[in-house]
Amino acid sequence: MSADHTQVLAFETDCHIFDGCGFPSPGLHSFLFEPLWGGTDSNVYFDKSMLLALLGSVIVIGFFWAAFRRPQVVPGKLQMVAETGYDFIRRGIVYETIGKKEGEKYVPLIVSLFFLVWMMNLWSIIPVAQFPVTSIVAYPMALAAIVYVLWVSLTFKRHGFVGAMKNFTGYDKSLGAALPVVMLIEAFSNLLVRPFTHAVRLFANMFAGHILLLLFTIASWYLLNGIGIAYAGVSFLMVVVMTAFELFIQALQAYVFVLLTCTYIQGALAEHH
Repeated sequence: MSADHTQVLAFETDCHIFDGCGFPSPGLHSFLFEPLWGGTDSNVYFDKSMLLALLGSVIVIGFFWAAFRRPQVVPGKLQMVAETGYDFIRRGIVYETIGKKEGEKYVPLIVSLFFLVWMMNLWSIIPVAQFPVTSIVAYPMALAAIVYVLWVSLTFKRHGFVGAMKNFTGYDKSLGAALPVVMLIEAFSNLLVRPFTHAVRLFANMFAGHILLLLFTIASWYLLNGIGIAYAGVSFLMVVVMTAFELFIQALQAYVFVLLTCTYIQGALAEHH
């Protein structure tokens, strides 16, 4: 069953408590959508999450293009907002983590990643869309893969093959007999666990947040009957509270994603001791 079907089940069938119908709880089916174009039997498959990802990319690109296509010495409102966001990422994350000299060339990438992730998260609370793209693990995995390839390639480029392997394995001859075990653990952690946790951290937070919003939203309608009205009011209040909380989490997760990206880049550029 698609997410669209699940979300309208409690609203369009007039299903309430005491009506003899069960509570239509959200679950994994809430993240599946009917294809907007093509299908499983076709070479083309295009669904709601893909549409939102595409629109999110267009919005981010369009926003910065509109803000900077004719930059002014005394910025207008749009340019001022864009400059503030750009400068926050550049100074507050890139410079602080990688350093000004080494980090300047990576500012466009980090700014793009931050606003793209944030926009894909924001779809969760935007009417009609109401779905965080990053709650589907494929999208965080794709972004994490880009960061992973960049980190590995930078490490080999900066340190050469031997230096890169020392970097990946945490080689330190002072560890003595424990060195092989430490190297194995470090290699496993850096080369396998790191990209996995980078993607899953973003995915899990958005997945859980969407489930909670769905749960309280559906419950608000389901309880809207008889003495359940009082509980429906409490559930609706939780929708408002959770929406406000999600606004914070959406920005925080975008921040954490690019902060970790900068940390990985910094580690690739740093000298191994």
